[in-house]
Amino acid sequence: MAFLRFYIYIFATELESYHMNKIIIPFFSLIMLSACGTNPKNENKETPEMSDIKPPVCELIPKELNIHNDTRIDNYFWLNDRENPKVIDYLNAENSYTKSILSTTDQLQKDLFNEMKGRIKEDDQSVPYFKNGYYYQTKYAEGGEYPIYTRAKNKDFSDVEVLIDGNEMAKDYEYFDLANLEMSPDNKMLAFATDTVSRRLYNIQFKNLETGEILSDIIPNSDGSFAWADDNQTLFYSAQDPETLRSDKILKHKLGQPSKDDELVFTETDDTFGCYVYKSKSDKYLIISSSSTLTDEFQTLEASNPNGKFKVFQPRIKGLEYSISHYEGHDQFVILTNKDGATNFKMMICEEQKTSIDNWKEFIPHRDETLIEDYSLFDNHIVLSERTAGLVHVRIINSNKGEDYYLPFNDESYVVNTSGNTEFKTNKLKYWYTSLTTPGTTYEFDMDKQTQEVLKQQEIVGGFNPDEYTSKRFFVTARDGAQVPMTIVYKNTTKIDGNAPLLQYSYGSYGSSTEPYFSNSKLSLLNRGFIYAISHIRGGEEMGRQWYEDGKLEKKWNTFNDFIDCSKYLIEEGYTNESKLFAMGGSAGGLLMGVIVNENPELYKGVIAAVPFVDVMTTMLDASIPLTTGEYDEWGNPNEKKYYDYMLSYSPYDQVKKQAYPNMLVTTGLHDSQVQYWEPAKWVAKLRTKKTDDNLLLLHTNMSAGHGGASGRFEYLKEIAMEFAFMLMLAEE
Repeated sequence: MAFLRFYIYIFATELESYHMNKIIIPFFSLIMLSACGTNPKNENKETPEMSDIKPPVCELIPKELNIHNDTRIDNYFWLNDRENPKVIDYLNAENSYTKSILSTTDQLQKDLFNEMKGRIKEDDQSVPYFKNGYYYQTKYAEGGEYPIYTRAKNKDFSDVEVLIDGNEMAKDYEYFDLANLEMSPDNKMLAFATDTVSRRLYNIQFKNLETGEILSDIIPNSDGSFAWADDNQTLFYSAQDPETLRSDKILKHKLGQPSKDDELVFTETDDTFGCYVYKSKSDKYLIISSSSTLTDEFQTLEASNPNGKFKVFQPRIKGLEYSISHYEGHDQFVILTNKDGATNFKMMICEEQKTSIDNWKEFIPHRDETLIEDYSLFDNHIVLSERTAGLVHVRIINSNKGEDYYLPFNDESYVVNTSGNTEFKTNKLKYWYTSLTTPGTTYEFDMDKQTQEVLKQQEIVGGFNPDEYTSKRFFVTARDGAQVPMTIVYKNTTKIDGNAPLLQYSYGSYGSSTEPYFSNSKLSLLNRGFIYAISHIRGGEEMGRQWYEDGKLEKKWNTFNDFIDCSKYLIEEGYTNESKLFAMGGSAGGLLMGVIVNENPELYKGVIAAVPFVDVMTTMLDASIPLTTGEYDEWGNPNEKKYYDYMLSYSPYDQVKKQAYPNMLVTTGLHDSQVQYWEPAKWVAKLRTKKTDDNLLLLHTNMSAGHGGASGRFEYLKEIAMEFAFMLMLAEE
């Protein structure tokens, strides 16, 4: 329900669905221009081959930043201009320096890439789903980087029809992302959205499936959310402000008309909210959602009446979170909400035409110990995803008999997902299950007979034996007494004697739980003796909604302290030691990395900060930076002094100290729309002037990608190979 600035960087996870991550860019010659030079006083660790390699020096141009009678000096503010050639020259110089320093690992990177790619089945396909008379399936061709979207009338796909071939569409672009595909109700017209810059500003286009023609209609600056009306001619879509990237408008497009003539349906005037549009699972309603971090509002319109006016479901009330689903065949809406202090949410129900809050009736009550995360509605069943003590449990309720039961799972720690069930009149539930030692598996479960079958399990080419690996889950006592869950995995041949290299990962923001997914890529670390550990720290939602509340705003220090306390535990319990412990986080997890290296740099041999949010103060004080205003409920509004002081206390860029830092690899993307490239670039430049050690400090900028990194099914593995090589090189010292 929350409107998030930062998309989550998921470390080394490949799911059945199309996965994007990041890519190492081509080698750039080391260019020393007016903005860049060598630094004879701050040399990195040298081998004989590295003796002449010096890091770039970023030009200092002091800028005063004043607020609340406090002055900060930002020497690298000038990097906030991607159109400045000197900025590009500096980033290229940093890339060349990183490439040169890691050149001794070139063969290792190639080997890692080849073995990670080699485990992936190239000619693969998803489990089909049925919708409005057709079966839909996503396929991958051998050697292809992008998905191929297909449909068929027959379940065996003997009459397969290619809707979109991503490989064909992407061939002329360095970056390509296909965000959304929506079929018109008559199955004749396909709407889809593409981004060829990696700024997440999508162009919506249309394909006539009877003729194969791509229509001339192009709708720019969408966030990729849209929905068809029942007339098969009208598409409702959300548009973004091209500067702030806030989705602030809903418009209506008629096929054949210029997009400049599209009718404005709704404008979200509160700059802390974003809006998007979608269609109910029942297909009866078009729904506009307006959300901030802590408040929601919905509007509905029957899809059969595209020229009608949207009706507000329940006007926004600050602090009231809710989401809605049309309960097909019942003339009702189901509401998931925190109404009346239901911290872990409860479910309520109302009549279709009486939707205001005073008409909501309790359907499934709130429980203090259990968070309702998600639900799916069927004609005779309701399926709940409930999180208790850090684990998701799937509860199946027979709505006719009033009986319920839970699906049994055997792993100590796991991930289960029930989304994507497109059919309403069925007793078959599809769910996806994985764990640190279980490749992703899709099941079909008969909710009446309580029997199931495996529809598909992620194939690990070359074989994978889960019995060769051990996964554990335990709790760490934080400094304030909180019990922080941790999950770890390692190969059975790895000795747990305090000398194993260990990678600790976390995120810890926005109530996003860091799940223990199986990772094909991660096997390359585990098979080389690494332990992998996930710290489920506050700021996520692993232990319920309060776990999130206790890791945000003026409780944000809990997030950082939890991670550090977990690091100390891993050392004290003999899993690793300070010369073998590595840490990694991305986006808001990169903020976490920035804080821990300022606070306890001695604990870590190396740290990887991916697309890190580190210049907290400057970003949050600039409302013109994409999506900033929507973040006030997460971090605080620094225009208020109490939040300014608190945020300043941890802002990594502002808290860089004259001290020794661990080896660090920092990555970013030039076109990043969530965390602007200049944040990590400025941070690295400042660290170079302050650090007192000779450890590595490397910056890698993907010059053709954004927050999610490179597009393509395999290309992102190249940067994972670089990150793994960085750690493996240091672990051998």
